[in-house]
Amino acid sequence: MLNFRHLFAAVAACLLAAGSGNAGEYNEVLSIGDPAPVWAELPGTDGKSHGLADLKDRDVIVVVFTCVSCPTATDYEGRIQALAERYAGEGRVAIVPVCVNRVPEDQLDALTERVKAKKFAFHYLYDESQKIAKDFGAIFTPEFYVFDRDRKLVYMGAMDDKTDADKVERRYVEEAIAAALAGRKPEVTETIARGCRVRYARERRGR
Repeated sequence: MLNFRHLFAAVAACLLAAGSGNAGEYNEVLSIGDPAPVWAELPGTDGKSHGLADLKDRDVIVVVFTCVSCPTATDYEGRIQALAERYAGEGRVAIVPVCVNRVPEDQLDALTERVKAKKFAFHYLYDESQKIAKDFGAIFTPEFYVFDRDRKLVYMGAMDDKTDADKVERRYVEEAIAAALAGRKPEVTETIARGCRVRYARERRGR
């Protein structure tokens, strides 16, 4: 049976690629090798404010745009948790989940309660302005971006090659992290993410 979500994602990706001469294959804002967009003073579910500068000692940064309102995103929570736990003790890799949706279940208070209930090894950042997602050109939840020591983008897209965790054959984000830690480029640098669209607020235009 035709998977309309994947078909929609493919069509959207083609449109984005056609409309941008300098960006990535599936991203109309960033391309591989671009510097990490800067964020600052974003509130987190740990009660603190966070910025890119806080991660200056990390060799690799993984930014993931995600949420709770999307079934695909919640399906990936366990995989994000495992990734965070894997690198928690090393101090070399930062996993940075970010939510920008404004629906009640995706707002900071609700995310904070979810982190506590699930005992996650990570904390969500929340950006009500949605600026960080726009700066990254994020389209889907979840969508991953891996940056190396020089804060250059080395990978963006899906975490792996299958939504069903039991059928995963390629773990793109883990491959990109390993490559960045070794000072080389990953074999796969860009894929199209799978999931729900980021819930961007409609901008009102003046008459």
